[in-house]
Amino acid sequence: MARRVFFSFHYEKDIFRVSQVRNSGMTKGGYQQSGFIDHAEWEQLERQGDAAIKRWINSQLNGATVTVVLIGSETADRPWVNYEIRRSHELGLGLVGIHIHQIKCPRNGVSWFKGENPFSKIVVQDHWWNPKTLADTVPVYDWKDHDGYNNMGRWIEEAAQRAGRGVRA
Repeated sequence: MARRVFFSFHYEKDIFRVSQVRNSGMTKGGYQQSGFIDHAEWEQLERQGDAAIKRWINSQLNGATVTVVLIGSETADRPWVNYEIRRSHELGLGLVGIHIHQIKCPRNGVSWFKGENPFSKIVVQDHWWNPKTLADTVPVYDWKDHDGYNNMGRWIEEAAQRAGRGVRA
């Protein structure tokens, strides 16, 4: 049985890059064999408004074991991405980030701008003398530089283990 993964990303700017990452499992024999299950339906939801988006995010996170944040050049500033990260942390899901800026987009080409780490915006321990963010504990990889095609399944499994989500069945 594969891990249930929720993918968080900036839809408008990064959908083509995200599709390449999410579909990489298909070239390995399907999502079951590649270590994750895709269940994003973002495009239909945007037309229904904020309340529908929030309900959908919450329903998708329910039953997931890991949230993978696919980080483009503007991802860290997206309110829904930040909500998804906060909610994933509250639910005790595994978290991992993957920079996707170097993946070629048919519309925009390659982005050489590496986006800010969105985990650095989520404060989890707010002591004035020593604030902690999720960036202190959540690993972030680069799809191209760290060979995401071959390593994403392992990154997802490690995130699940760090969150105490047990061994994959």
